[in-house]
Amino acid sequence: MNIMTDMKKFTSEPRLCDDLTVCVAGQGGDGSLTIVTLLSDVLAHHGLNLYRTSNIASRIKGGHASALVRGSFEQHGGLGSAINILVAFDDEAIRLRGPYLTDDAIVIYDTSRGPLPEGIVPETVTLLEVPFSRYSVRELARDLFKNSFGFGLLSRVLGLADIEADQYLTNRFKKLKGRAMEGNRQALKLGFEVADEFGLTVGHQMLQLPKGEKKDHLFITGNEATAFGFLAAGGRFYAGYPITPATEVMDWLGKNLPQFDGVMVQAEDELSAINMAIGASLTGARAMTGSSSPGIALMGESISHCGSAEIPMVIVNSQRAGPSTGMPTKVEQSDLGMMISGGNGDFPRIVLAPGNSHECFEIGALATNLAQIAQCPVFIALDRALSQDTMTVPYFDLDSVEMDTGKMLDAAEVAELDEYKRYKITKDGISPWAIPGTPEGMSLVTGNERNEWGQVSTDLANRVAMMDKRSRKLETIKPMLPKAIVYGDTASKVGIIGVGVVGGIISETHNLLEQEGYKFQVHRPRVLFPLLQETLDFIASCDRVYVVEHSESGQLERVLSGAGADPSKLHGIRKYDGTPFWSDELTNRIKDAEAAK
Repeated sequence: MNIMTDMKKFTSEPRLCDDLTVCVAGQGGDGSLTIVTLLSDVLAHHGLNLYRTSNIASRIKGGHASALVRGSFEQHGGLGSAINILVAFDDEAIRLRGPYLTDDAIVIYDTSRGPLPEGIVPETVTLLEVPFSRYSVRELARDLFKNSFGFGLLSRVLGLADIEADQYLTNRFKKLKGRAMEGNRQALKLGFEVADEFGLTVGHQMLQLPKGEKKDHLFITGNEATAFGFLAAGGRFYAGYPITPATEVMDWLGKNLPQFDGVMVQAEDELSAINMAIGASLTGARAMTGSSSPGIALMGESISHCGSAEIPMVIVNSQRAGPSTGMPTKVEQSDLGMMISGGNGDFPRIVLAPGNSHECFEIGALATNLAQIAQCPVFIALDRALSQDTMTVPYFDLDSVEMDTGKMLDAAEVAELDEYKRYKITKDGISPWAIPGTPEGMSLVTGNERNEWGQVSTDLANRVAMMDKRSRKLETIKPMLPKAIVYGDTASKVGIIGVGVVGGIISETHNLLEQEGYKFQVHRPRVLFPLLQETLDFIASCDRVYVVEHSESGQLERVLSGAGADPSKLHGIRKYDGTPFWSDELTNRIKDAEAAK
């Protein structure tokens, strides 16, 4: 192991790194995200595409916390294969993140509490041992400053000029005043001084970042992009209750809806949230609610009411590891059954599954229109990683978003009718409707079965007619639903399917497998219900299909077989420890499965 101390200076030539993953890890409150946020600014200004994620404990403070950022010329939807630089503030960070290091990684380790644990990191890594905490307390009187201290050292490792590092830091902390700002700048300089002791002077860095053209991109999470899409499509009312990992939808809309005469309400619980949204929808407003897995379960009765009373509703489900409270900050995709079949009775609903932040915007807008057109609940199925991880995407095309009000009638259109029936039986299953209060547009809303006028009815023939009417909506809207993303060798008889955050990881895995001579075709559905025929046709064209998902019971696999896919062709590759697949991990899982055939 190349151990760098103040007695051994760094003199080697820097190596070029055009695909860099950096992890900063320690205890909650150590400032891991601060360093990664600053580094994200650096990498973005070098023209790199970014993917940023975090892994934190579900607690206010303490517990292991890590933040990771990947910068590369090509946009990726996941972390890739390994970590190139690890800044570890304690030995737990080494134990948890050490196994993911590349052989030539750089490890910056805080020795304040003791030496590096043995036998975990590869012997070939370069180790920089620095007592961050001790230095920060001794020189700056606060342990918290070790994040700016660490950024100073890391900026020298990457060859960033001191003045540039200072600019990034002061810009990021521009809201800090006086002593707080000065303390962070002093900590940054302390990082430079320690770098000098290692021989990491300006122009003598360890890694060389590529210099690309800075792009005008958004750096946005799936939650934020989904909220943006809803707003762009005319969404004007959101009600929600804070819950990990869905809260950012509410936060983003709380800041932006009022600028467009919209309203965001933080309700007292999930039941209140969806019922407020139902009330807003009945006034003609485009309404949305959202939550995470257990919160969606609480909304079940009201979601059924939307299906029965044909009330437009967009519902964001930022899935997390369950059951029950589960692991709020961890990844899982185990609500598919609840979204597709949850609620009492049979009623139409739509379940859409974006695979990256750009698609979150597009599907957020589409779902807002589909809810109005089909007059039913429309789920947007996110997951913890897709919801909260941040990635660079091209600016959204706002001009491409149009508002489609479906069969909504205004007062003049209602006046022209011989008779207005809110639940009129139609060939396409969708009834023309008017906002309650429209003259001559009587609107009776009940959870009971009703006739065409909205009057409660238990007539046998009416019941069948109404159930059939509602079910016809799904065939009507199928042509409007987004098609799957497909690529790969179409002649191959081996396929791969995945949704959500898995989609980006599959893309990189496919490239790795292709480099090793494997031939696969990939199909990433963006509609989970009603499942489109294209997905069934894809499975039918293959001899075997690997279904990649974060679910112990294989919920995606069950969705596919339940829709008519041959179950003997489906082979599950599942991960349910709360963390996403790494691309090399998934690559090896598929190679092992192929070898076993």
